[in-house]
Amino acid sequence: MNSNRRSFLKTSAAFGAALAAPSLIPGRAAAAGEIEVGVLFSQTGGLSIVEKSLADATLMAIDEINATGGVNGMMIKPIVEDGASDPKTYNEKASKLVIRDRVPTVFGSYTSASRKAVLPVFEKRNSMYFYPTYYEGFECSKNVVYTGAVPNQQLSNFIPWIINTLGKKKFFIVGSNYIYPREMAKVSKILIEQNGGEYVADEYLELGHSEWGAMVSKIKDSGCDVVLSNVVGDSVVAFYREFKNQGLTHDVLPICATVTSEIEIAAMGADFAVGSYTSFPYFQAIDTPENKAFIERYRAFVGDPKAVTHHALESSYFQVFLWKQAVEKAGEATPDAIREGIKGQTFDAPNGKVTVDPDNLHTYLTPRIAQWGADGQGTIVEAYPEPVRPMPYVAYGETPDNLFCTAQGLDSSKL
Repeated sequence: MNSNRRSFLKTSAAFGAALAAPSLIPGRAAAAGEIEVGVLFSQTGGLSIVEKSLADATLMAIDEINATGGVNGMMIKPIVEDGASDPKTYNEKASKLVIRDRVPTVFGSYTSASRKAVLPVFEKRNSMYFYPTYYEGFECSKNVVYTGAVPNQQLSNFIPWIINTLGKKKFFIVGSNYIYPREMAKVSKILIEQNGGEYVADEYLELGHSEWGAMVSKIKDSGCDVVLSNVVGDSVVAFYREFKNQGLTHDVLPICATVTSEIEIAAMGADFAVGSYTSFPYFQAIDTPENKAFIERYRAFVGDPKAVTHHALESSYFQVFLWKQAVEKAGEATPDAIREGIKGQTFDAPNGKVTVDPDNLHTYLTPRIAQWGADGQGTIVEAYPEPVRPMPYVAYGETPDNLFCTAQGLDSSKL
């Protein structure tokens, strides 16, 4: 284990042993010259295949900020907790961080199930949660800063491109059985029909399911010419392997995914994904000096010269810097101050310029599509020229001139 990461985990353990100490005032230094924050990702369970890297990226950002003087001269002290790939555990750990540790900010979650599990904690206690994962939208909370893609930054470019560029019009939609895949399917169906395609099936298996034989057989017999995958976690590995094992190839029947990233491909083996596609704002393949430097720093931090970067990891990294800028602008780290300070913040992230929308606290991001190669890396085949405004309710008619989610809250009359 890299010494930087090991030191953070030791620090976290020390915090756990010190919980009997007097409570700390939120937004004030934990000790002289310190600010505590929560880091809540799954270190164990089926989702740890992805979430360990999100925790590492968060700790790396904290390390880099501390190395350059911290936040207003104060060092950031992370309290690391394990969500254990279980929404109930996530809720318990979030409650511990907010109520017992009294941290004003937590960075965490990968799945929408875990985000939904912790959201009541942050809204009831008026604490701030920074969520780094692409998600299905349809949420408007003043207690969450959303730094991953929403559907108009991931599907609004993808579906038309599949139909018009690949010439594929018959979609088999498949996903893991929880809120993100089901909501993404709803958005996809609207876009498929708007662009002259059709969906022949909409099927689900439980999160973590590893037996994909029957589902792949159903795909083969469906008459589809493209598979839209919203499969999540280690199920991605089992799905792609079974896809190839049954003789299906991506040049004839491509999987076009909203979840499959460099980290799942590294886990499954690149041969199983060659020729398939994914839509994300960030890929390791982005060919800029800034991204190349980011990759090298991440590999050095985790002590693995072959470690891969991916969208949720990159968002986990840059959101800490957005938080830092918000605290510095506000002059304090209370939740209310962070909420106001984060509005309109910009940062030159590895994927390019990102900006927090002052209305809905989601992030402007640049949509991209990549095709996976034999080296486990994507070749970017389509990219927008500039970042796109986040619209979490785009599937329900939201437009830049008719926002549903604003600083005043959700206008439910528009739904």
